[in-house]
Order: sequence, then C-alpha cells, then structure tokens
Amino acid sequence: MTTYRFRFAHFLSVLMLGLALVSTAACTSTSTRQSTGEYLDDSAITAKVKSAIFGDPELKVFQISVKTYNGTVQLSGFVDSESMVDRATEVAQEVSGTQAVKNDLQVKKQ
Repeated sequence: MTTYRFRFAHFLSVLMLGLALVSTAACTSTSTRQSTGEYLDDSAITAKVKSAIFGDPELKVFQISVKTYNGTVQLSGFVDSESMVDRATEVAQEVSGTQAVKNDLQVKKQ
C-alpha cells in the first residue's frame, strides 16, 4: 500500500511539473507567435488607433481596418483620397506604443 501511495505521489509531482512547464512555455513568444502580454499590448494599440481614426474629422473609421502585430500597425481598406491615406498614417504614428505603420490603404477610383 505504501508503494502505491509513493508512486501515485511521484506521478502527481511529475504531472504538475509537466503542466507548469507547458503553461510557462505557452506564455513565451516565438518568432512566429506572440506571448499573451504582447497580444494584449497589440490589442490595446489597435483599439487606440481605431479610436484616434474615429475621432479624426478627416477620416472615415468604417473604411479603415486596423491590425497590430509586435507594435507594427497595419492599415488596410479603401479611402476617398491620397490625403486620407497620409492622414491615417500620421494618426496611427501618434498613438503611443506604435513602433511602425504599414499603410496598405487604397484610394477608390471614382
């Protein structure tokens, strides 16, 4: 009976150690995957950029899609003029946390 308890306790210890290692590894970033903290930081930057675009009288928020990865903000969608493309870049660069802006906005042909 004592051997059984020892083996079971040993099994639980190894299991808990394994779970701790897996959960720690899941929170670290790799070259192709963000950590939880990086993801949350990028989500906050995206929200701030969308809010800044929405608050800018020259831009139309529904025409501009915003995504952020590792501090790089990507803007995409269709806008009415080249000045809106430039203004969107300016607005995104002014948001704290933004490392770079990749502007893929296209001007609609009229």
